[in-house]
Formats: sequence, structure tokens, C-alpha cells
Amino acid sequence: MNGLVELLPLMMFPTLAIFLFSGYPVAFVLGGIGLYFGFIGMGLDVFNFKEFFLINSRIFGGVVENMVLIAIPMFVFMGLILERSGIAKELLNSLQIITKRTPGGLAMSVTLLGTIMAATTGIIGASVVMISLMAFPAMLAADYDKSFSSGTIAAAGTLGILIPPSIMLVIMGDLLSISVTDLFMTALIPGLMLAVLYLIYIFVVNRNHHQSPTEDSAINTDLVKVILRGFLPAVLLIGLVLGSIFAGFATPTEAAGVGAFGALLLAISKKRMSLSKMWGMCDGTIKTCGMIFGIFVGATAFSYVFRSLGGDDLIINFMNGFDNGSWIIIGLLMIIVFLLGFFFDWIEITLIVLPIFAPILNGLDLSGHVDTAQILPWFAVLVAINLQTSFLTPPFGFALFYMKGVAPKEIKMQDIYKGVIPYIIIQIIGLILVMIFPAIALWLPNILS
Repeated sequence: MNGLVELLPLMMFPTLAIFLFSGYPVAFVLGGIGLYFGFIGMGLDVFNFKEFFLINSRIFGGVVENMVLIAIPMFVFMGLILERSGIAKELLNSLQIITKRTPGGLAMSVTLLGTIMAATTGIIGASVVMISLMAFPAMLAADYDKSFSSGTIAAAGTLGILIPPSIMLVIMGDLLSISVTDLFMTALIPGLMLAVLYLIYIFVVNRNHHQSPTEDSAINTDLVKVILRGFLPAVLLIGLVLGSIFAGFATPTEAAGVGAFGALLLAISKKRMSLSKMWGMCDGTIKTCGMIFGIFVGATAFSYVFRSLGGDDLIINFMNGFDNGSWIIIGLLMIIVFLLGFFFDWIEITLIVLPIFAPILNGLDLSGHVDTAQILPWFAVLVAINLQTSFLTPPFGFALFYMKGVAPKEIKMQDIYKGVIPYIIIQIIGLILVMIFPAIALWLPNILS
């Protein structure tokens, strides 16, 4: 019986994996498994019925009343405005003109679009779908390989999980009790580094691929006019949001409000806003945020029961078995996150795993490599880079399914799987670089602090 009690919290994860395939909403699966194992714990006399009421207090105290999380719906709304008003399409056209003389210029434009829109789109699914609809026809018409096109679009669309102001970083900052502003500064350079690595790969692979005369003439060649109308407004808006956060003029929540309002004014000034479009944007924001906060509620129930049944102690005792092995522990945690990415979305991984890992991280000794006060922000960025792979790794890379749903018929699933492999390797290289050289992530917050 004692053996069963000790294994009970660990049984929650395979149970979760099984029921995620049932098709039920993730929020219900998380919350339902938490309650189910709570009742099992009651039967084994290791969980008290009164503890169920503590879950409610954690939901209201930790989620409903959390002012930091208000930034999420505003960042989502900002991204939807730029996407559905056609501003993103203008931006892609501008980037095509800027890179038209560069080998692989169109593919570079797609990556640059993903980098710029990463600061606005909010949700990866929306970003991947938007870029797929705009970029696939152009890339295939320009004779880019189907697999290469698929991988480039998928990788560009997932940059939003890392480049601030990322919704995932807002959630991570709250879970780890660290400043969201500091986390934004810590993640900015690694995110841009990953984008640069993508561009280098694109240049090397397509060094002999230039735009055809037909493709070149199809693009508006009035460079100054296109940059002023299509490139500059979106970049200035993003710069205003990030600049106000980094300069300390605004909190992430306040900057999110400014960004949403600025995007709205931008769409109105371009005469691309109507009541029906506004309704659609509000409806999309409500549905997206309802999904996110529903998972918050379910994950809170799941993690509370897991901890109450002694799951934290099991993991901490396991990790403590590696004497003087802080780097071994970091490596194991990265491997665990990477493997979970094959099956779970970033929201489930973040909300379930980070609260469990936090006590372990606080006990690590990485003196001489990372200051103790900066271990949590540095580790959070490592997890964020790692979770980039969760969107691209088969069998359940969610970005791959988003893409397949809107891709042209000639794009097969095997083309998509083949195309993302080089980008997964690049993401792993980026992760290793930040692990070995933490200054990549910590330099900006150090000079601005």
C-alpha cells in the first residue's frame, strides 16, 4: 500500500497523456484528472476532502486576481488587429522589396516577418496560419522546395513563443515569481539570435536562388514609399511597446494596453477597420483567452493535487541523488522538457512543469557560470528556447497541423516533417549556446539594470 501511495502522483502524468488523446478540451482533462486523483488520495487516506476548497482559493488568488495576466488578452488583441487588417501583408511586401537582391530573399522575408510579428501575434497558431496563407503561394511560385518552404514558414511562425512580449514569458514570470520585464530583456537577444541562425541557414541553402524577373517585377519597386507605408508603422509600434517596457516607463500590462490601442489606431488610419471586423477581432480574442485561462484553471487543480500527494518531494529527492551535479540536473530538466514537447502543448508543459522545477532550481549551485539571482530568468529562457521544438517535433507538433490545415494541396505531411528537421537542429544549437554562454541572455538585463 505504501508503494502505491508513493507512486500515485507519478501516475498522474501517464494518465494525462492517455486522456489528452480523447479529444476532450485540455482544461477539462487537466482539472478532471486532478480531481480524480484527489478522490483516490482520499480513499488511501493521503488527501483530505477539505483540500478541494483550497483549489478554488488558488484559482482566484493566483489566476483571477493576477494583474500581470491582464497583459495576455491585450497582446492577443493587438496581434489579431495587425493580422486581420492586412498590415502584416503590407509588411511582407515591404520585406520582399528590401531583400529582393539577396539569395533566398523571399524565404528571408518570411523569417523576418515572423521575427517582427512575433512581438504582436500572441498565439502561435494564429501566427503560423497567417504566415502560411501569405507565404506558401509566393514561395511555391518562386520555385522554392516544398519541404524547405514548409520548414521556413513553421519556424518563422513559432518565434513568437520566445521573442518578447511573448505571452509564454508573461506566464513564466508569474509562475517563477520573477519580473516579467527582466524576463523580456533576458529573452530578447536569444530570440533574435535564433532568427539570425535561421537567416544564415536560408542564405547557405539558397545561395544560388535569386528571384525570377517575373517575381521581381510583380513587387512594388517604390522602395521608400513601401517602407514608409508598410514597414515603418508596424516596427515603430513594436518598438514603442518594447521600448516603454525596457526603459521602465510602463509595466508589461500597461505596454500591452498601449500596443493594442496603437494597433487599433493604425488600422483605422489605413481605413481597414469596420464594426464587423472589430467584432471578429474581439470574438477571436475572447475565444483564445478563454482557452488559455481555462487551461490555467485545470492546471492549478492538477498541480495542487500532485503536490499534495507528495509529487514535489519525489522529484526533489530524485534530483538530490545527483550529488554536486548541477549541470546534470539542468541537462535532465532540458531533456524532460524536450521529450514532453513531443506530446504536449507549451501551455500544459509550462503550467505543470515549471512550478515543480522551481524548488530544484533554487537549490542549484552554478557559481562561476551564472549568478544565483539570475538562475531563474536564465533557466526560463532555456525552457522557452526548448519549447520552440514542441511546435515542430512529430508526432504532435501543433504548428505542423496548423500549417497543414491551410497549406496548398500539393504540400504533404511528409514534406512538412522533412522541412522542420533542420530548424529543430538549429533550435537545439541555440539552446546549447545559451547554456554554455549565459551572457547571450544575461547581457542586456545586466547593462540595463
